[in-house]
Amino acid sequence: MQETVEPVTGLTVAPAPGCVPRLLRADGDGEDLAAYRAAGGYRALGSVDTVLAQIRHSGLLGRGGAAFPIAVKLGGVREAGLRGNETVVVANGEEGEPASVKDKWLMRHRPHLVLDGVRLAAGIVGARRAYVYVSDPRSARRIDAALTELDAAGLGEIAIELVTVAPAYVAGEETAAVRAINGGPAKPSDKPPRPFEQGVDGLPTLVSNVETLAHLPFVHRYGGAAFREAGTAQSPGTFLATVTSGGRPPALYELPHGTRFADVLALHGVAPEDVRGALLGGYFGGMVDRAVLTATLDHESIRALGSGLGCGAISLLTGECPVAVAAAVLNYFDRENAGQCGSCFNGTAAMAAATTALRDGLATAADIERLQRWSVVLRGRGACGTLDGAANAAATLLARFSAEVTAHLEGRCSTCACGVYLADRPFDVEAVTHA
Repeated sequence: MQETVEPVTGLTVAPAPGCVPRLLRADGDGEDLAAYRAAGGYRALGSVDTVLAQIRHSGLLGRGGAAFPIAVKLGGVREAGLRGNETVVVANGEEGEPASVKDKWLMRHRPHLVLDGVRLAAGIVGARRAYVYVSDPRSARRIDAALTELDAAGLGEIAIELVTVAPAYVAGEETAAVRAINGGPAKPSDKPPRPFEQGVDGLPTLVSNVETLAHLPFVHRYGGAAFREAGTAQSPGTFLATVTSGGRPPALYELPHGTRFADVLALHGVAPEDVRGALLGGYFGGMVDRAVLTATLDHESIRALGSGLGCGAISLLTGECPVAVAAAVLNYFDRENAGQCGSCFNGTAAMAAATTALRDGLATAADIERLQRWSVVLRGRGACGTLDGAANAAATLLARFSAEVTAHLEGRCSTCACGVYLADRPFDVEAVTHA
């Protein structure tokens, strides 16, 4: 597949050199049903036990953020179905992470790949109905058109409903998806129960990220061993990485797990000496300093740096001050929290205020001590991961960029002296991908 640039949007889309793409394709305006079937899509499910065993062997991890094994999710909901329960599948395409565009791209350009994954998941867990949950209008139109094609072709094996909500960071959390489908607000709910226990209409529900489901047709067709031919032993397969950096158009790359970070820089046309660090896995993963330059992009390597691959978003810090970026991220979390949990509502506000004061040269050593304490004691206190994401942003700033923190305390940040980095949605790709 050749590198392509989407018309109007300016988003570069390409596989890594030498990577045979499994998800990306040069498809113009999008892949229709005829093209997808001609390429082998919508194959008969066959033996559920065999397919599930192949998925288990593949080691496919969730691509939405938590990297949870999809076979475990499928197996748990399937067991509930075998006990006589009705089951439900939800494809979570509410890509609330501003620095990520992978799920939108898949739904806009390969809607049948996504729906084929939904169909396979439903067949495995015994579900007769499923939902595609989105907030992006263009994605919703493409999914709706693909569903119409399936109905016209008589391929509607299960009832798939499109559910749209207003975009919000918390709306993509799995319990928020269930709550919205059930007619409530798209906000997280307390756990337990988890959706696999009681989800849509109180039934055992598989909630899985769009990209995760889009990998299932490959495993179904070629098997778990073939899936493992790319990637590492603990992080098998390929993944979609949204790469953003100041001054350059964003890009969506398909990469084998284990790809060297330095190779991604080369692919994106950024010199290593220009990189101060990166915001990894979306806002949730926090920031890593120049130690990332020698890392490989797999879960084990990135965890060793105190971060995570998350949704595959990689935002390169080049000319931006890390203190200012952290302040922008924390202010985003403060605005986007659901307002349901006092610890999150107050905690994100306090950490945002502290980092903003630090950015503006108004913080004291006592403020930094409080920020350090909050980054530890506030973890796990909210109904969802928003507060944990805020804590990660604060903790990684203090741990990885202590020199920059000190410079701000002393009022001598040369980067900010030339202009303070301000952004409501740092490294946002929506501005160039919404058209």
